[in-house]
Amino acid sequence: MKPPAVQLSREIVIYIEDFITRLRRGQVTESKDIAVETMNLMRHVVSLSRWDDIETLLEIIQTVGQQLLKALPRELLIVNVLCRLLRLVKEESETVEFVEDEWRSQKQREPQQPSPARGAETPSMGVGQPGALMRTLTEQVTSRLDIETMTIMGFKKGILNVINEYIMELEHTEEDIAKNALEYIHSSEIILTCGRSLTVQKFLLKAAAKRKFHVIVTECAPTYEGHEQARELSKSPNIDVVVIPDSAVFAIMSRVNKVILGTRAVMANGGLIASSGAHMVAAAAHHHSTRVVVCAGPYKHSPWFPFNDDRFNTLISPDAVMPYREGDLVNNVDVVSPLYDYVPPELVDILVDNLGGHLPSYLYRLLQENYGDTKDLAWNIYDP
Repeated sequence: MKPPAVQLSREIVIYIEDFITRLRRGQVTESKDIAVETMNLMRHVVSLSRWDDIETLLEIIQTVGQQLLKALPRELLIVNVLCRLLRLVKEESETVEFVEDEWRSQKQREPQQPSPARGAETPSMGVGQPGALMRTLTEQVTSRLDIETMTIMGFKKGILNVINEYIMELEHTEEDIAKNALEYIHSSEIILTCGRSLTVQKFLLKAAAKRKFHVIVTECAPTYEGHEQARELSKSPNIDVVVIPDSAVFAIMSRVNKVILGTRAVMANGGLIASSGAHMVAAAAHHHSTRVVVCAGPYKHSPWFPFNDDRFNTLISPDAVMPYREGDLVNNVDVVSPLYDYVPPELVDILVDNLGGHLPSYLYRLLQENYGDTKDLAWNIYDP
């Protein structure tokens, strides 16, 4: 599909370029921050753009989405929040169409003024029925101006209010997910987690407010994000934290009661794009029949299917795995250091979001509720 023929103003282009630059420089890395920043950008786009109908606004949103994905083709969160925004715009437009239909129906139900009989008009100075006719025309024009103001200016204001509400929902997603922590974590349990996840961190700390348990954190080499996660969890007196190397996961899994993972994105088939090492943890848990719980907000649900494991992955510098000072060896081998792992849905037992727990096979229903038909526009936004 060709990009929509919509010209963006210079001010909007500056906002888009600034957002892309900050993402490329690593100034915005957390999943929630990327989603919130994307919606803040779209709020500026909707507010500053000139559009008179729904179709033009949808084209503007798709045009901005295409520019973002052209610069950041592997960032799934951008597609997720844009599809959600398209759904919100369509829902708001249905409300406006309902108001217009009600206005037309009301006008049709109003009794029509009978036409005066010939010769019954008052001949003096045009007073009488012609004056009433002018008042009727004035009322019709005024009503029409009111409905146009309601459908154009009111619709734009309504869209901005919906975007603000969605931003607030994104900002409180981790807290809403953490409210379900006591249903999944019990006293004296041994829980294993992989790498660093702000959602998992708040989930565990919420449960630690009332229960005491043990947490095993894999160090997640070569980024060693697990050390930072363990440092934050150790601040709670009710959590006993142990950091283990990634190679010890299978050996210790027999003692683990539950695995709790965070994820970068949840694919349409229920699979995960998670931190490197998550697939090994989930496979070991599946072998030992240990339950795998994944904490992920609705904004991480992606309408795309993982047709290619490498399509949504990112490669980082292999220096931590194979230092460049090993000159003779580096010249003879190719070292690949992926940032994420793909975890197939058969290794995941339950997905927990702000509404509770869901099976991976139920994800299609969640996508329909959050995105509706707009999930079909995901490939239109991504136009290679």
